[in-house]
Amino acid sequence: MITEQLDKALGQLGLMTRGAFHPDADVNIPDVGTVILIGNTGPAMWRIFSENMPSDRNPLDTWTRRVLAPVAAEAGAQAVYPFEGPPHYPFQRWAMLGDDVTSSPIGPLVHPEYGMWHAYRAAFLFRDRLDIPEIRRSPAPCDSCIDKPCLTTCPVTAFTPGHYDVAACRSHMADPAGRSCLENACLARRACPLGRDYVYTPAQATFHSRHFLNAGGKGG
Repeated sequence: MITEQLDKALGQLGLMTRGAFHPDADVNIPDVGTVILIGNTGPAMWRIFSENMPSDRNPLDTWTRRVLAPVAAEAGAQAVYPFEGPPHYPFQRWAMLGDDVTSSPIGPLVHPEYGMWHAYRAAFLFRDRLDIPEIRRSPAPCDSCIDKPCLTTCPVTAFTPGHYDVAACRSHMADPAGRSCLENACLARRACPLGRDYVYTPAQATFHSRHFLNAGGKGG
């Protein structure tokens, strides 16, 4: 199966296939029969990326292109990335079609095993309709989470149902009072009981937090 072949190459990069789907009438992608999502969970990718980090403004984007372009070419796919655009590719929608994820109360997609400690770095687009694993669907974990600590942990109440106050979050992280969020990742994200084995290392968390600040609160 194509996903097994890809995982052999991706595993050396700390990456993995993160789901796949066949576009249909509701998700029409011209001349594409199969979409395979590529991403990472926990700190595996960080260990490899941090040892080979490019010295430019967007090192993770540069590294991602550098390592995934040859993998896609070898597989006969077109690689597309969430940081391309505008127009931007609808990665969150694709993820919900191809992976076992659902929306969390604070925005990021949540996985029943990885929690919110995961990301999508690329998608490989194939012209043919390939054989792919059956999509596993678990009950949305947030529906059974009574306390929802992710909504009550943020020191500046940046998260409320259906809203994320980016400015408040960014100001807090830029202030000495927000050092814990800056160096150890978002307190609200850490409050989620899922994915405890995949929590980012402090160095990894700081990298993403500083990118968030430098990008004006647009994420990274």
